[in-house]
Amino acid sequence: MKQKYFIIGVLIAMGGIAITLYLNDFSYAYLPQKNKVLSYKVNDQKGFDLWGKRIKSTPEEIQKLSVGTKPESLSSEVGAVEVDDQMLEMGRDVFYKETFGNEVFFTDIMGVINGPFTIGKITKALLALKGEGTTNLRVELANDVTIGGRRYKAGEKIDTGIDVPKGSLVPLGMPVSWENRKVRVGVSCAACHATVDPHTKEVIEGAPNNDFNVGLIMALATNSTAYFTHADVKNLQKYMMELDPSITDSTGKETTVPEPVALESEVDRIFASWPRGNFDSTIDMIGNPAQIPDSFTFGDHPYGWSGFAAAGPFNGLAAFSNNVHAQNADSLSQADISKPLFDIDKEVYLATILRNAANPTFRYKPNLQIKASEHFARVDPTPGAPGVNQIVVPPQFPKVSLVAPDGLIVSENGFKFNEQNNAVASWQNTINPPKPTKQINADKIERGREVFVRAGCISCHAGSNLTNNKVISAKVIGTEPSRAKALKKTEKVFGESVLYSPDTPVPIPSNPKVLKVPTDHLDPEQIKLAFAHGDSPGGYKVPSLIGLYWTAPYLHDGGVAVGPNGELGMSGTLLKGVLPDPRKSLKAMIDRGLRTKVVQTNTSSEQLKNVHVSGMGHNYWIDQVNGFTKEEQDAVLDYLLSLNAPLDK
Repeated sequence: MKQKYFIIGVLIAMGGIAITLYLNDFSYAYLPQKNKVLSYKVNDQKGFDLWGKRIKSTPEEIQKLSVGTKPESLSSEVGAVEVDDQMLEMGRDVFYKETFGNEVFFTDIMGVINGPFTIGKITKALLALKGEGTTNLRVELANDVTIGGRRYKAGEKIDTGIDVPKGSLVPLGMPVSWENRKVRVGVSCAACHATVDPHTKEVIEGAPNNDFNVGLIMALATNSTAYFTHADVKNLQKYMMELDPSITDSTGKETTVPEPVALESEVDRIFASWPRGNFDSTIDMIGNPAQIPDSFTFGDHPYGWSGFAAAGPFNGLAAFSNNVHAQNADSLSQADISKPLFDIDKEVYLATILRNAANPTFRYKPNLQIKASEHFARVDPTPGAPGVNQIVVPPQFPKVSLVAPDGLIVSENGFKFNEQNNAVASWQNTINPPKPTKQINADKIERGREVFVRAGCISCHAGSNLTNNKVISAKVIGTEPSRAKALKKTEKVFGESVLYSPDTPVPIPSNPKVLKVPTDHLDPEQIKLAFAHGDSPGGYKVPSLIGLYWTAPYLHDGGVAVGPNGELGMSGTLLKGVLPDPRKSLKAMIDRGLRTKVVQTNTSSEQLKNVHVSGMGHNYWIDQVNGFTKEEQDAVLDYLLSLNAPLDK
């Protein structure tokens, strides 16, 4: 009976919303009430951040400082960011609701909901839930499509991995908008970095959405080519045919653009090969997706799999949060550096992305009379900034830097420069994982800690956050190396670490105050490893171990996966819709016999080979070969799975 009334209520509400939408522009995103979130211990973050140095203050001191008596050392004019209740609330709002306009890229350019994956079918799937929520919204396809040799038929339901909290009318982290009588869907942080508890259907803040089938969803888009730099397309010349139309490049010469059908087919094939819960966030034209990271970020710097986000506010966390929207949600924003990064002329780059744009307004018809950049300038919803997202050009643009690894900063008009990135970073640092749902024996936890120390794990996973905050060479750690080199070409366009002061309004006024961000405290060799600059092979950051219960599978590629019934590797688990078991997957991290089987299974999969997922490396064992008993191994697993907050120092 409750479900019946819920559906009636939904239909009435949707009817009212439909009328409102038709008459007015509208946007909606799900923001869970705090009593609808699995509880966790909150880290106190109030005070000030001064380029990553946290300065604590009591509520009384903060109140005094907020009325104009703050010392010069904590002034925003020197880079200090105040963290108070208002800032933290803003950060939570940004996490769940803010897209910085990426719905234009995903809907109008890429066409995510213009192919077989439609807004109508998504709505039908949401209504079928009857308000109960899900960790995997199953959506019917609207028409037949072939991707990578696999035929999908109209009416077939696909696993999207999209989470819908109990009682919500829209997916988690997917704001829906109506503008100029067009429905658009965007993506906020919560789509990837929060999930829904499979039992209560409440939100787990900070836990990765480890079955999000984002690769397949993008492969179903009508213009996935718009994201081609994240695929395995090493040379566009391969897709340029003699009969293709000509355009004028940035030097005034006549050239051709790639044949759209062949390029789209190859991009689709690679994207559909991404394992669920993996995402390729690097624009190196190599298919090497990594596991979606958690947002249990406090003390876990430097950020990013390679540790590239190491400088600026909140020890680089603001730069890492910015990276998602300034680069990964709008490939048009990289047009000004397409030549040094991809060896692709800017006009060819833009023409390739826009030639098959879903919205005809953005679609570029190759010709010699008008350049692709001129066409884009006429339809650009954010004139004066690269791409279509709400982006600010920082002082070093078009060069990249330690504080803007993609060269740009997302900031909306009406806010202060970088304010939303700083807010979401400060809020993320308050999050801890909830306690494990399975009770773990306290004596075994203590015993496990002793074994963990004796095994030498503490040499890297040290301190209260169980990380030494270092980047380890890919050659030393031995994990799949391709992603460690993903930022190597940024060396050609690397500039000084400078930002506008945090009190600078957006739009940026003339003659804004520019601050040089301190980087002298960073080890140059660590920076080389993070970016694979010079002769460095690149490296991977030592992650915190807090929250392992919620973050299976493991390693940067997510390859260390074992299912609840012993299913091995990615091919036995997430590729088949089976969620990895955290305990069994973690055992494969420390037991060489089980790991060998996992790696063998992964490397026998052509799909995983396409995207460099193996689960190899990090060969540090707590097993019988190394002299540890099964009981000691079990105790270590208990200890590691119990970690849900920073340790007392």
